Amino acid sequence: MRGFQVITLFIIVLSVAQVLQAQSPYTLPELSYGYDALEPAIDARTMEIHHTKHHQGYVNNLNKAVEGTDAAAQTLEVLLGNISNYSVAVRNNGGGHYNHTLFWSVLTPEEETQPTDRLRKAVRAEFGSMESMIDQMNQAAATRFGSGWAWLSVDAGNRLFISSTPNQDNPLMDVVEERGTPILGIDVWEHAYYLQYQNKRGDYLKGIWDVINWDEVSKRYEASVPENIFEMWPELDQFHTVMSQTFHPSEEGDLDPIKNRSEEMKNAAKKLSDAGIPSELDAEEVRNAVADLVADSDKLHKMVQSEATDEELTKALSGLHDTFHLIVKTCHD
Repeated sequence: MRGFQVITLFIIVLSVAQVLQAQSPYTLPELSYGYDALEPAIDARTMEIHHTKHHQGYVNNLNKAVEGTDAAAQTLEVLLGNISNYSVAVRNNGGGHYNHTLFWSVLTPEEETQPTDRLRKAVRAEFGSMESMIDQMNQAAATRFGSGWAWLSVDAGNRLFISSTPNQDNPLMDVVEERGTPILGIDVWEHAYYLQYQNKRGDYLKGIWDVINWDEVSKRYEASVPENIFEMWPELDQFHTVMSQTFHPSEEGDLDPIKNRSEEMKNAAKKLSDAGIPSELDAEEVRNAVADLVADSDKLHKMVQSEATDEELTKALSGLHDTFHLIVKTCHD
């Protein structure tokens, strides 16, 4: 009888724990790989303790810290973006939860994942090469005194930058000097590597690049920096250049630019049409607008040749400008 009561009590306690966990706003994410999958870069015991003890601890403490407050209804990203309004417990544990969730996602046992061409191009533009970026990330991580993180992030101007933060801070937080959206984070708390590497943080940093998930890092970059329509459609960008350099002067009453470049605009419109619409942007409304752009550019050039009045040219150019922006708006929508 006593054994039955013990079992019953255990079931009740377990059920209550499951209900409380289900009601908690934040939960521990499952890993997409086994604890031993990242060996030899990161050993299984470190991964298990790191995930089930350290990360779980941040989740538990975060849920306690936000219980009964408006923070419990916020997404983690919104919470961190306004972290100056919340307690130190929310800052530390919210950061710990976000940072580790990102960390697990940018690791993989899959071999030879590669950055996308867009990410490579952005890295080369900021750091000269992938190798130079990795060196600078390692430097940021190696020189972070005590506990913290090294980050590759995207700033408000869509440029990549490298930074490091103490403790569980990250670039999303409004208390951090270098702010942005992290796309890659490296944990340099000792619990991330000490069982395997002891005090040799540099060896840990050297090995971790063997298990970086460049597919995920690229995906995060693409989400942070949606592809610019002009990058996808360079002929539209070329037309835009002629349009901006002729339309804006006309707003000030200067028609000389369009009088001198009407044939260039006509040719740019034809080139735009001949190149075809990128498949991602192809829609009937866009096709119709491109056809109008070609016809109206040709009409405007003929008006210039026939010495139409400035008022007539301004009206025609304004209509062409509206058609151009209809294409841009439709493609963005």
